[in-house]
Amino acid sequence: MGEVKVLGTSLSGYSYRVLWALKLKGIEYEYIEEDLSNKSELLLQYNPVHKKIPVLVHDGKPIAESLIILEYIDEMWPENPLLPTDPYEKAIARFWAKFYYDMGSSLWKFFSTSGEEQAVATKESLEMLRTIEEHGLTGDKKFFGGESIGYVDLAFGGLGHWLGVMEDVVGVKLIEPHTFPRLRSWIHNFKQVPLIRDNLPDRDQMFSFFKSRREMLLASPPSH
Repeated sequence: MGEVKVLGTSLSGYSYRVLWALKLKGIEYEYIEEDLSNKSELLLQYNPVHKKIPVLVHDGKPIAESLIILEYIDEMWPENPLLPTDPYEKAIARFWAKFYYDMGSSLWKFFSTSGEEQAVATKESLEMLRTIEEHGLTGDKKFFGGESIGYVDLAFGGLGHWLGVMEDVVGVKLIEPHTFPRLRSWIHNFKQVPLIRDNLPDRDQMFSFFKSRREMLLASPPSH
């Protein structure tokens, strides 16, 4: 099978996607915590292009970018598949994963700005969440792909845990039960799965980290 290592950070939703996928597949791995304020030589060696986490290292070969890593894991270890085998269904799964990826900039502005800029980002985020509610979570499926966790659920993992903490820090709730019942149900189902529930970062630690990060970002002069 080859040695498997993951370079990540303990509060990163991108890192957790990879860890969840490996655990779903039953793959043993070594986890290496990175300090992004003082990036290790290992990280710079394995991801010289973006110099970011996560990085999966399999048999000495590095793979970067969390969604690409998920696909690699699924192809390398086909047990407990993450992606559908049907080409159309696979394309749809990739579509929604990219949709959430593209939504990231609006969610980040919602978190990191204030005033009019934040109001615009909040509106954009709500519109995208409405699209997911109405078109992504169709029928009475427990998860995006059906009755078990798959690629899209892992891609949306940040929505399941990280966004709630960001909402608390900002003091604005985006996903209300009465406006987004399907998303709320999905978040509940996702976090009830033992493998997910037992592998989430501590909420209090996340709140402290995000609170200080937001304060720092709001105190910084705007970039031009």
